[in-house]
Amino acid sequence: MNNSTEKTFVIIKPDAVEKNLVGIILSEYESKGLHLLNLKMLNATREILRQHYAEHVEKIFYPDLEKFMMSGPLVALVLEGDHAVEKVRDINGATNPENANPQSIRGRYGATTTINCVHGSDSITSGEREIEIWFSNK
Repeated sequence: MNNSTEKTFVIIKPDAVEKNLVGIILSEYESKGLHLLNLKMLNATREILRQHYAEHVEKIFYPDLEKFMMSGPLVALVLEGDHAVEKVRDINGATNPENANPQSIRGRYGATTTINCVHGSDSITSGEREIEIWFSNK
C-alpha cells in the first residue's frame, strides 16, 4: 500500500437501491480505479444510524434522515485506492444535488440533501470510524 492509498466508507442509500442504481454506482467507483474490499446489503437499525450520525442526532433534520435511512435496504461498502476519500467525494458530488456536478452520482440521481443516493466518508478518520460501525462483528 503506497502513501496515497486509502480506505473509505460508502453507503448506497435506500433511494438508490429502490431505483436499481447499485450496479451503476459500483461501476462508477470501480471505473475510477477504486477497489471494492467489502460490501453488504442490510436494513439499517436505529442504533447503527445513531452511531453513524452521532454529530447530527440532536439536529432538527435528524428524525427525517433516520426515517429515510430506515425506509428500505441499503448497501454499505469499503473502497480502497489512491486518494480514495477525495475521489469518492468527487464521484458522489455535492450533498445538495442542486449544487452537484451534473455528471456526479448526486447530480444525476439525487433528489434532495437527504435523498441523494450515496454517503461517503469526509476523511480517513471518519472512514475508519464508519467502517468499524458498519462492519465490526459486535
